[in-house]
Amino acid sequence: MKRNGLKYGVLVLLLAVVAYNSVYFRKLDEVKAKGATSKFDAAAYAEAFWKTKLLPDSGKAVELIALIQQLKTDKDKAFEAHSHALSIGNLRYFLVRGTGKITAIGDHDVTVMLSNGSEITIATEYVFGNAARDASGLISLTEFDNTMDLNNVSAELNKIIRNRVVAPFKASAKTGQQIRFIGAVELNREHLHTDAIEVIPIRI
Repeated sequence: MKRNGLKYGVLVLLLAVVAYNSVYFRKLDEVKAKGATSKFDAAAYAEAFWKTKLLPDSGKAVELIALIQQLKTDKDKAFEAHSHALSIGNLRYFLVRGTGKITAIGDHDVTVMLSNGSEITIATEYVFGNAARDASGLISLTEFDNTMDLNNVSAELNKIIRNRVVAPFKASAKTGQQIRFIGAVELNREHLHTDAIEVIPIRI
């Protein structure tokens, strides 16, 4: 009887030790701090992408005049060769470059005449959307845990453009001025309008 009681006592002790080692407590501040440090930093990602990928890769942008001509003659080939997008749909994004003369300065954009006589606009007020993020094709969906992080990267890139590209451009732009630009363009594959192209500037 005593032997059974001893065995029972040892069993209870072992269970207590296992239970003690399986349950632990952490301070709430430690949990919050860990959560804060692991949170996705969209601003840091956008900054790194801007400096190490987008600007260095901007030299690969397609000449806008050539793109417009190809869109008119072989739309499908132009989209397949030069456009990118992270989602399925008709909206596609192009990384473009060009030169031209400023013909008008408006409240929301600057009109530029290209050397072939075509006119495009450079956005100077409403810089939003995913054009700057997607045009280069250098970002992959697999890099992100959720769409919110992906959208926040777009917002941060657009903020960089507004502060570092648009602001100094607006301050110095003059009618008749010749400029060179690199930027992102959003086009709808099914409802294409090559006579109303707006460029989100990346470098001017």
